[in-house]
Amino acid sequence: MEKENLTPAEERIEGRNAVIEAFRSGKTIDKIYILDGCQDGPVSTIRREAKKHQTLIKFVSKERLDQMSETGKHQGVIAIAAAYSYAEMEDIFALAQLRNEDPFVLILDGIEDPHNLGAIIRTANLSGAHGVIIPRNRAVGLTATVAKASAGAINYTPVVKVTNISNTIEELKEKGLWFACADMGGTRMYDLNLKGPIGLVIGNEGSGVSRLVRQKCDMVASIPMKGDIDSLNASVAAGILAFEVVRQRSL
Repeated sequence: MEKENLTPAEERIEGRNAVIEAFRSGKTIDKIYILDGCQDGPVSTIRREAKKHQTLIKFVSKERLDQMSETGKHQGVIAIAAAYSYAEMEDIFALAQLRNEDPFVLILDGIEDPHNLGAIIRTANLSGAHGVIIPRNRAVGLTATVAKASAGAINYTPVVKVTNISNTIEELKEKGLWFACADMGGTRMYDLNLKGPIGLVIGNEGSGVSRLVRQKCDMVASIPMKGDIDSLNASVAAGILAFEVVRQRSL
């Protein structure tokens, strides 16, 4: 059986004890694949650690694990470690303070395409955003593909992973940020005040910003379009809105 390729910057941790030790050492684990139906002692420990760290678990067949395995000794468990380290929320505010600027963040509500995430991180860096916030579940993490698509921006732009986007928006509001989410049914971005401490919320490639997250936002921003189709790629939309923030801040 042909093995699934491992991208250079990703790390797969195979075997029950190795995965347990990875958690206990503080390594960031993005995802765990576990043999479907396996519930013995070490696997129960892994599941507890995953729950404690809000790590996504996927139950898969032995054939799938065999395909993914590099060693052939996975023991029913393979963990995918983050290719790059995640930042803390304090890092975003520290960067804004260092630049003597109002905080500017991009919040991504379920971006699944690694090329989109990489492009958005690149846009965040070039537009002067102080960080990118992504959810732990149902979204792509910092993989090697993301790093490549960011064209190096991943090394300079803090990326924070959070458990709940809606709760994070509420917490950041307490720190003085206002939030605008991208949606076709909103107010033209030119007619909104996007100055000051601001967060731009970009939704999933297919379903857009979720209802609960949209309700937490202070503004809904639309991008004027004149073509024959009705939507933009998520990373393109993020770029247009981010540079509207740049434009307004320069006035």
